[in-house]
Amino acid sequence: MRRSVRILTVVATTGALAAGSAVAANSAPQHGGHGTEIRNVIYLLGDGMGRTHVTAARERFYGATGKLNMERLPNYGAVATYAVEKDSDQPSLVTDSASSATAWSSGVKTYNAAIGVDAYENKVATLMEQAHQAGFATGNVSTAEVTDATPAAEFSHALLRGCQGPVYSDASCLPKKADGTYENKPADQTLITPIAEQIARNGTADVILGGGLARFEPDDQKALQAQGYQVLGSFGDPALPAQTAATQKVATKDDLANVKRGKVVGLFNRGNLTIENAKAKLPADAPQKQEPTLAEMTKKSLSLLDGRSKKGFLLQVEGAQIDKRSHANDAAQALDEIKAFDDAVKTAVDFARKDGHTLVVVTADHECAGFNIIEKGTFTNAEAAAPPANTDAGNPANNSTPSRSSSANVKDPARSSGIVNGAGANDPKNFGPATFRTPDDPADVKDGTPEASLWLSYLSGNHTGADVPIYAYGPGGKRFAVSQNNVDLYGKLYRQLFGTAPRTN
Repeated sequence: MRRSVRILTVVATTGALAAGSAVAANSAPQHGGHGTEIRNVIYLLGDGMGRTHVTAARERFYGATGKLNMERLPNYGAVATYAVEKDSDQPSLVTDSASSATAWSSGVKTYNAAIGVDAYENKVATLMEQAHQAGFATGNVSTAEVTDATPAAEFSHALLRGCQGPVYSDASCLPKKADGTYENKPADQTLITPIAEQIARNGTADVILGGGLARFEPDDQKALQAQGYQVLGSFGDPALPAQTAATQKVATKDDLANVKRGKVVGLFNRGNLTIENAKAKLPADAPQKQEPTLAEMTKKSLSLLDGRSKKGFLLQVEGAQIDKRSHANDAAQALDEIKAFDDAVKTAVDFARKDGHTLVVVTADHECAGFNIIEKGTFTNAEAAAPPANTDAGNPANNSTPSRSSSANVKDPARSSGIVNGAGANDPKNFGPATFRTPDDPADVKDGTPEASLWLSYLSGNHTGADVPIYAYGPGGKRFAVSQNNVDLYGKLYRQLFGTAPRTN
């Protein structure tokens, strides 16, 4: 079924901060040369990046006493990330990226898989829509498809995050009822319009960089160009009913380098961008080598947005593959993606330091996979024949039931054949940890050996409900140095841009 709904514009409604969300006082606004208030915000999101992800990347790349760029920022806090059940305010303790992104972009709790709507399927305005309507320059950058949950929640609205395009289907776009049938189509047709189609027509972001070319069609390119966008590469052949890798042309980092000003859309892969770990192993002439890094996309976005509006700009930057490679339980890939994300943080902070009136916020939407650092030479419960002993020889009143003996808590050779990036690498059923050398290790220590000091494991292949870290730099940064809820971020970012608190529902 071809796209069932065509829209020309998505009109942002008045924003709403979730009831009860606290908003602290804004710092004094900075001013441009003509007396115009300038409020810039760079919001960087490491998808799936929990506290242990940060610690492990620090130790991997800089050693125990080093720091990532994000850790050098002066303000540090924590963010609670839970969602709610559909059609209620009942907490759902583990969020997905869609509901979490809606929380900080619109200030409402919603159900998992929802984009830009509240728990009752009401469309809510996004911060980027509000900034765009008020005359700010706007940008949205991701290493995922730009139609994926995190970027999508700033410039689209969908009942289900899977409604990305290029074609419409009930399975992707309509939630199911308890009896297994699909809900009726809503009166607001935007909510079942493929996200790619919304992005191409609503003009919410001036700069759009990332992956996901396969989600778009030639008529999307025509719609973008009609709004004054430079479209890098090609969205395909309008004479064909469907597009393929042969008919579409991805953008390249050389294309991006040649852009000097104006609105631009650059999609550098038909799917997600290539992870840095994999890209490094490809030959020099591999097409994936022409994909820009997240830091390069961030730098170009800042050069295009800075000065575009006298009011300032809002730029969201997502390091998406931290989450995706944590789902895969591939620590080596996840660590390199954290490093790439942290390089983008440095690019943003360097700009902010020179600029003097830009707020930089670095955080995550949720933790992914229960990433953990375990003691060198030990093993995880997943590798064990039985869990640890639970008796207290000195005080039997403390014993748990049923009791377990320490003699059973040994590695099960059927569950652990060695280090997953070392001796056990060829066993797909191996639960063993991955080991990595750090700058503190002797020079002859290799990754994947028992001698490497950083031992990493995963609890599962899914998200967890752990709080995530948040770092901030620049005017208004101190407001984030607290323990807060993810909906609170919307109000604080709104205040930074507009100098006032958003109205509440």
